[in-house]
Amino acid sequence: MYDAITFAKNKAMEAAALNELIRTRRSVFPSQFVPGKPVSRDIMEQILINATWAPNHGQAEPWQFTVFSGVGLKKLAGFQSELYKTTSGENFKQATYEKLRSNPLLASHIIALGMKRTTTKRIPEIEDIEAVACAVQNIYLSVSAYGLGGYWTTGGVTYLEEAKSFFGLKEEDKLLGFFYIGHVAIPSPPAKRSALEEKITWVET
Repeated sequence: MYDAITFAKNKAMEAAALNELIRTRRSVFPSQFVPGKPVSRDIMEQILINATWAPNHGQAEPWQFTVFSGVGLKKLAGFQSELYKTTSGENFKQATYEKLRSNPLLASHIIALGMKRTTTKRIPEIEDIEAVACAVQNIYLSVSAYGLGGYWTTGGVTYLEEAKSFFGLKEEDKLLGFFYIGHVAIPSPPAKRSALEEKITWVET
């Protein structure tokens, strides 16, 4: 019989597994991927479904994901490298240009992370941004749970107004970066965090 004690034990095991997942999650960069090895469409869909279950104010669901794979990765690479070249002016660096052209091809999938501004409700912009950030954390944890590598970058063309239309975003929307996903060839090293008492204040009386 499935009694309360068994239920409690199972929930404790689930909590322990969640603790482990959160605390061992690491960013895995494109250079650490098995170059171009594909992740299945079924797994990608599960990762994206999990992303859409992030908390969001007023059920606005302000995320807008554009997913690149296969030939689409070459399209993204070409777009972002050429846009960087035409907008960087005196700050142009050949190494950055080459990186923007080559890094996407190392991934299985890249998700452009768009925020569609909520205009039908009185929701502050920062709360739409926060909702998308929560969705990205769901992506991070899901990728880790599937034994894959993931990396959220806000570099390249992320904050260029000229980039928005390529990803179906309007003037009031924002591009919040790109999430790279791939199979791990070189695992990331363990990380550490500050002691809890350095970041937490308890107010109990």
